[in-house]
Amino acid sequence: MKIKLVAACALLAGVAVAGPASAQPSTSANPNYGTLTLRGGFTPDPRTVRVTSGGNINASSVGSNCSGFISRAPDVRLNFTPGSLPLIISAASSADTTLVINAPDGRWHCDDDGGVNGLNPAIRFNRPLQGRYEIWIGSYRQGTNSRATLHISEVRSQ
Repeated sequence: MKIKLVAACALLAGVAVAGPASAQPSTSANPNYGTLTLRGGFTPDPRTVRVTSGGNINASSVGSNCSGFISRAPDVRLNFTPGSLPLIISAASSADTTLVINAPDGRWHCDDDGGVNGLNPAIRFNRPLQGRYEIWIGSYRQGTNSRATLHISEVRSQ
């Protein structure tokens, strides 16, 4: 009986540890809206992708400065080879959206209202790295999904 109790407790502990891990965004999941491959000097600028914001994962799970709710899979994967200009990733929506980016060096970058027109997010990489950027457009409020447009530019945020 004691052995069964210890085994049951061990099983429950394993489930408790495994549970929250599934509530993390995945940088290896297939992106919801595709992959872009761009080189510095790309045209047209900005490059845009229409997405639906939101998800059920609290973005603060990747960093305390991150807000909103995102999906498990990134919305867009960007393979980028920089030129001499910055890389500016922003979103435009009539709703309050957030932006979460995992850069090629594995660092997380987040923004809530740093773009234009009030509630739009933007992140500027002054010296962008070459490699893969995983991009999520979040919804500030849980359970809210809104139409949004992701903008990738070297000259301005949207």
